[in-house]
Amino acid sequence: MRYRLLDHTADALVEAYGETISERYANAAFALFDQMTDVSTVKPVGEVKVVLSADDEEQLLVDFLQELLFIHDTDGYVFNDFEVEVAGLNLEAVARGEKFDPSRHPKRSVVKGVTYHNLKIDNKGKTLTVLFDV
Repeated sequence: MRYRLLDHTADALVEAYGETISERYANAAFALFDQMTDVSTVKPVGEVKVVLSADDEEQLLVDFLQELLFIHDTDGYVFNDFEVEVAGLNLEAVARGEKFDPSRHPKRSVVKGVTYHNLKIDNKGKTLTVLFDV
């Protein structure tokens, strides 16, 4: 299991899993797009590269997910395949997907943002929790 939805009154609270921090970031990105559409319908035919640095792990995670959301909002891409490498407070990622096509990609929620509210990175428990504003 990559992630699970946790109970939340209005937004999408996600707990992502992974043996490494890189895998957890990738699974959080997968969860982000899985809230928007059925990612099993997305073909990984195009790719974008994301390179970021931040002052702390939480900021790095939010910046990464916000960057993917920005690409979705401006260029119309949806992604379902992620290679993420987190080294300290630096991230390099490749996201694969395609332009959103309403005839093939069922619309789920509109994610407006990624928040710091309820954000938790648990390296010991190999989870991270992030809230998507829908």
